[in-house]
This record gives sequence, structure tokens and C-alpha cells, in this order.
Amino acid sequence: GDGEQNKPPIIQEEAVYDLLHHLNPHKSMGPDGIHPRVLRELVEEFAKALSIIYQQSWLTGEVPEDWRLDNVTLIYKKGQKEDPGNYRPVSLTSVPGKIMEQFILSAFMQHMQDNHGI
Repeated sequence: GDGEQNKPPIIQEEAVYDLLHHLNPHKSMGPDGIHPRVLRELVEEFAKALSIIYQQSWLTGEVPEDWRLDNVTLIYKKGQKEDPGNYRPVSLTSVPGKIMEQFILSAFMQHMQDNHGI
């Protein structure tokens, strides 16, 4: 029924484990200093704790402050280096925050499909 649709998703430890296990260890870390390689290699230690944090974040609507920060860096593309138009901005954000975003996106997409929004 309708009550079932409005219940928040339960973020399973196994789902967090799977996402951590498949992190690309060669990607950059965010401003929080947490490198994806560390999360991937210590997946056994991080999965349960992060699943609890993600669930609490979902229920309270609060996100750890570090996960909202980003480092914007300009990356040179091609052409004259003096021309600012030859650079593109790249935003480095928190790896645990990106994983939380994947849960939010998944829940949103499920909601849209359930309600024939897509």
C-alpha cells in the first residue's frame, strides 16, 4: 500500500560491501583524505560502519559535513596554456559521500519506476 512506498530504504551492509569492493583504487581521494584504495582494501572493517552511517543519514536527512565538501581543480585540455578556456574544472568529492549518492539515486529511480514516473 501507500505506507509501504513511503518507508525509507534499508541500506544493507552487503550492498555497502559490494560498492566498496568495486571501488577503483586508482581514483583520487576527496577533501576528507579517504582514499578509495583504503576503503577497498579494508572493506571488511568499513562496510558495517558505513551502512549504519548511511542509514542514519537517510533517516535524519543529515549528511556528514566532510561529504558535502569538494576540491575543484582545473585540468589542462589542449591549446595555449595561457587561455583559461583550455582548462576544465574537475570536482573531487568524498568517496564515502559518492557511495551514499548511489544509494539515493537507486532509491529515487526505484520510486520513479514504482510510480510510473519514468
